[in-house]
Amino acid sequence: MERPVVGNKIAKALKSFKKGSILFVDDFLDYGNTESVKKALLRLKQKEILVRLAHGIYLYPKIDKELGVLFPSTEDIAKAIARRDKARIVPTGIHALNKLGLSTQVPMKVVYLTDGAARSVKVGKRIISFKKTSPKNLLAQGEISSLVIQALKTIGRKKLDNEKLKKIYEILTNEKNENILNDAKLAPAWINKILMHSINDTLSKTK
Repeated sequence: MERPVVGNKIAKALKSFKKGSILFVDDFLDYGNTESVKKALLRLKQKEILVRLAHGIYLYPKIDKELGVLFPSTEDIAKAIARRDKARIVPTGIHALNKLGLSTQVPMKVVYLTDGAARSVKVGKRIISFKKTSPKNLLAQGEISSLVIQALKTIGRKKLDNEKLKKIYEILTNEKNENILNDAKLAPAWINKILMHSINDTLSKTK
């Protein structure tokens, strides 16, 4: 009788979550052991109350009359995993370029640096990869300046042309100077120069 009881408790608990919430087995361990919760979530998926996004990851779906199930982005899923694991993450590679508008390429594999566990999560045809890194790479304060550092590392010093550099300076005008100043100290020397130049350029224009 344990299984239906666990399933009923989880079904009732779901009403306290917002539609569109990303859920994990860990969210329901108050109602049963890991195995019984897994089976209960699978049954709720079969009843179309939940949508399975990946192994152990479910969506309490928000339904649009025309579009059907509104699926979360890979970034939303990555952030949800980071919250669960109490880990910090930073987008890197093509994903960082894409977020800044420096690339139109949508990667099938998105890579995040993390201080949590290294792992890969397959979501449909896409893969979210968490790569263990040193704490220094996660200390950036500014969301934009952090992305710029990762984007520049991906482009590489030798392949950074004037057009991309100009766009990066434009992007950095949307970041607070104190964040850029802090984050520049964490960056490689050649990226530090770019970040510091962006601050000096902004200050000269406001005089």
